[in-house]
Amino acid sequence: MRPDLLRNVSHPDTTDRAGTVFMIVLRVLFVLALIAVGWTLAVDKRLETQHRDLIVIGFMGAALIVIALDIFVPRKSLSAVSGLFFGLIVGMVVAYGLSLILELVVKVIEVNLYYGAEGELRDVVARSPAVESFVSAIKLATGVVCCYLAVSFILQTKDDVRFVIPYVEFSKQTKGARPLVLDTSVIIDGRIADIANTRILESECVVPRFVLQELQTVADSADKLKRTRGRRGLDMLNKLQGSENIDIRILDVTPERSAAGAGVDEMLVDLALQLDGNVVTNDYNLNKIAQLRGVTVININDLANALKPVVLPGEALVTKIIKPGEEAGQGIGYLEDGTMVVAEGARDRIGEAVQLTVTSVLQTSAGRMIFGRLDGTPAPERRRPRPPQ
Repeated sequence: MRPDLLRNVSHPDTTDRAGTVFMIVLRVLFVLALIAVGWTLAVDKRLETQHRDLIVIGFMGAALIVIALDIFVPRKSLSAVSGLFFGLIVGMVVAYGLSLILELVVKVIEVNLYYGAEGELRDVVARSPAVESFVSAIKLATGVVCCYLAVSFILQTKDDVRFVIPYVEFSKQTKGARPLVLDTSVIIDGRIADIANTRILESECVVPRFVLQELQTVADSADKLKRTRGRRGLDMLNKLQGSENIDIRILDVTPERSAAGAGVDEMLVDLALQLDGNVVTNDYNLNKIAQLRGVTVININDLANALKPVVLPGEALVTKIIKPGEEAGQGIGYLEDGTMVVAEGARDRIGEAVQLTVTSVLQTSAGRMIFGRLDGTPAPERRRPRPPQ
């Protein structure tokens, strides 16, 4: 594949691998940080104990338990690189609050120890160095745990738009109320780019990572026709990303409702339901599936049909007859936009441009057909139904 086809599109395998490596590094640093806290507590001379190794092992075990809980939490969804800094701030604030609570609990315990059951003051003994060291270590460990959980949560919820509280946004403000989820067929078709240039689209266009991967698979196909279509789709996607008239985003997410091994169409519908968006496609089958599941579908073919010039019965029309029709005397021609024209009495005028008078127009979801007859040609006789015997 030519490298210029992907100048603005990152490879999904590379992105996924980079994210996985980053999470592994973060978890390793978290374990090492808690081990360092345990080691600091274990080597503190104020702590008189013979089981210093158990302290280090205990902190390491706590780190592994936290990571295990984090891994087995269902996949989150929120987008932001700046979430790292926000997570650290949230983690430190939460850790500070917990440290105040911990200090208060320790003081309450000390008061209960310093006073007797009848409220008489006992000999006040200052907090022992061992207790002070232990409390400091717990505070530090609490800070590390809070920062890790906050950063990990934000990094793994990078597909959402905002937090519920305090409504902090990590991506640019999206246009419109409901995003448009683009299908592979509509990207390859390319007319979405022309529609975007009219500045009529105010909603954000979303291209899921699995759709991009399907485009790359088609572009790498051994079949020349498929390879050409795939490369055209990638070119169109690059054109859309470079356009200032459309807000488009590559979304690296697996729909929560999709089962393992689900097809692209099923995942596309699931993602539209998850994002409360609309599916933009030219695929007839995907159109029907999405409608059955209650997802709004924007069909580019229907949109093109709606924008075609209206031809009324009685108007004149010039077209070139290409081939004979199915009925006797009929000739078939096509307009520049591909609309089929059925001309009565033009069977012997194949290869000529003829002037017709429009008799009727048939509009279907598959397209539009225009029926007409040559000037001076009488209307065809309609067959009368036979009377019942």
